[in-house]
Amino acid sequence: MSSRFSARLLLLAVCAGVLASLAAGPAINAKDSAFPDPLVDNPVAPGLLPESVVLAGGCFWGVQAVFQHLRGVTSAVSGYSGGSERNAKYELVSAGNTGHAESVRVTFDPSQVSFGQILKIFFDVAHDPTELNRQGPDEGTQYRSAIFYAGDNQRRIAEAYVAQLGEAKVFRRRIVTQIVPLEAFYAAEAYHQDYATKHPYEPYIMINDRPKVDALRKRYATVYVDR
Repeated sequence: MSSRFSARLLLLAVCAGVLASLAAGPAINAKDSAFPDPLVDNPVAPGLLPESVVLAGGCFWGVQAVFQHLRGVTSAVSGYSGGSERNAKYELVSAGNTGHAESVRVTFDPSQVSFGQILKIFFDVAHDPTELNRQGPDEGTQYRSAIFYAGDNQRRIAEAYVAQLGEAKVFRRRIVTQIVPLEAFYAAEAYHQDYATKHPYEPYIMINDRPKVDALRKRYATVYVDR
């Protein structure tokens, strides 16, 4: 398989260090306080058409797993954004020089969950937006934090929320999430889809991704869906 799969086997040797890092969580200032809701958002209302956004926050396995358990999300697909179709293949993307970011296309019902609420889960649970070109044990631009927005409304809400989190000093470090227009999304290979669900006891999943889903269930019990 790829170098990333081989490297993950080494996690067993450094498990204690990784677990300690994860226990600390993202560099959040007021962990005892509720993560803020977006001040700028679309209202949740009946009769709205489905909406999609592409989010990048490290390995797509964990990001996909989080959003698969969020009420109102109808689909979460792992894939690649930021590069061209010809090199949207895992073996090439994992080298870190194709321009792609491992991403997840989140399709949701805006009559059940707002775009701002999607972003709240993205920033609070799905990844650490203060890590530049890495996430946990994974390093490289393919693991960057990014919001590939679809339309000016999504851009407006995303920019306002990042500014709000920054002004409130929610994180001890600066948010490095890119907010860029979506040019294309290419679904990843079949073996990447639903990976965390299909391989719940793989060490990488247990150490890096299961805690994210557990955090969603504990902190957002009213919108957590057990699928």
